[in-house]
This record gives sequence, structure tokens and C-alpha cells, in this order.
Amino acid sequence: MTYDQKIISELEFWRYKILQKPSLLNQVTDKVQKKINSYIPDKIHQGITAAIKQMVKAVLFGSTFTTSKPLTDLTMMHREALVKQKIENYRKTGAAEGGITGAGGFLMSMADFPILLGIKMKMLFDIAAIYGYDVKDYRERLYILHIFQLAFSSKEESKNAFLKMQDWDNRAHALPANIDEFDWLTFQQQYRDYIDLAKLAQLLPFVGAAVGAVANYKLIDRLGKTAMMGYRMRYFSIQKVQGTATLKIKN
Repeated sequence: MTYDQKIISELEFWRYKILQKPSLLNQVTDKVQKKINSYIPDKIHQGITAAIKQMVKAVLFGSTFTTSKPLTDLTMMHREALVKQKIENYRKTGAAEGGITGAGGFLMSMADFPILLGIKMKMLFDIAAIYGYDVKDYRERLYILHIFQLAFSSKEESKNAFLKMQDWDNRAHALPANIDEFDWLTFQQQYRDYIDLAKLAQLLPFVGAAVGAVANYKLIDRLGKTAMMGYRMRYFSIQKVQGTATLKIKN
């Protein structure tokens, strides 16, 4: 089996897992979270939405990060070897940061959220460049948002993000003309709910450091693997058009 054939097989299984119907546990969890959200005043929702929106916009469209030059003339196997090493480096960075802030008590643990978000976004920028995409392009940064949403959303929202990512290069003309048209409310709710479940124990005394390190490691690992699948999907979509791949992605 060639490396490309191995990737296609993994993509098919990944696609199946995303598009399969939500389990009973998924449905119950979503209903409970929606019920909790309904009790939170709109002003608080609006405040959280605005904060995450500004934070992500600063990361995506500001000068927060120095963007890497897209790599060219590399085989897929070589690119993915570099991506896996990059993910490992960021996992270690995130784990160290989570351990430090978790050991620092409630206030430092709260500060971990924006720091972790920055680490994740920087990793996605680097991964995009390794796969040969120029993140200076507004459309590439929107794709990064969809990867983020796919990794940290409910079953239903993950499926929606996946469907939007299909045939991305041909759908670029239909993208929002303005970043403010992005569905920030859904984005922040899904991200916050997912992170809350994973990192709530980080706020507890004594165990915060260990929880923070493990949670950050796993969250970054999940995002990195989702990014790999997202860019694999684009790669083979292009190859399919050129008649050199057999991957079939259906709605």
C-alpha cells in the first residue's frame, strides 16, 4: 500500500465518523448544554461572543504571528513528517503552559484560555504553510476557522463545518465578503462548551497543574490531527480533479 492509499483509507474512515448519526450520549449532552445556555442572559452571551470574536480576529487578521512561507516541491509523506513534528512541539508547549497556569490557581487558569487559543492558532498557521498554503490569503484563514470549528464542536456543528470544507477551493467565491459575517455566536458557544468540559477541573486546587497539562496536550493533539485531515481532504480533492486519486467525498 502506498502512502497516498493509506491516507485515502484514513480519510474515508474519518469522513464516516463525522457524518454518522449522533449517539444517544451526544444527543443528551447537547440538550443539557443548550438548556444551560438558555439560562445565561443574552448580555453575557453577547459579551463572551464579542471577546472571542475580537481575540480570534486579532489572531487571524492582525500581526500577532509571523506567517511562514508556504513550502513547495515536497512529497505528501515529507510534508506530513514535518506536520507531525510540529504538532508534537506544540503539544509539549501547550502542556507546559497548562501545567504552569493550572498550578497558579483560579486567576491564572482563567488566563490559560486566551493563551491556549493563541498556541492553537499559531500551530494551524504553521501546518497550513507546511501543506503549501499561504495564510496571508483571507480564504485560507477562514479555512483555519472551519478546522477549528470542526475540532471543537458538537456532532451536528462538526458535520456542518465538514460539509463547508468540502471542495473548498472551488467554493471560495461564495465565502463571506466580510469576516463579520462569520457565525461568531455559534463558534464561541461550541468552543466554550467543548473547552469547559475538558478543562473545568483545571480550576480546582492541588490537581489543577496535572489537569491543565493533560487537557492542553489532548486539545492540541485533537486540533492538529483534525488539521491534517482537513488539508488531506483538500489535497486529494485537487488530485481527483486532475484524475490522479480515487477519493470520493459525497454530501
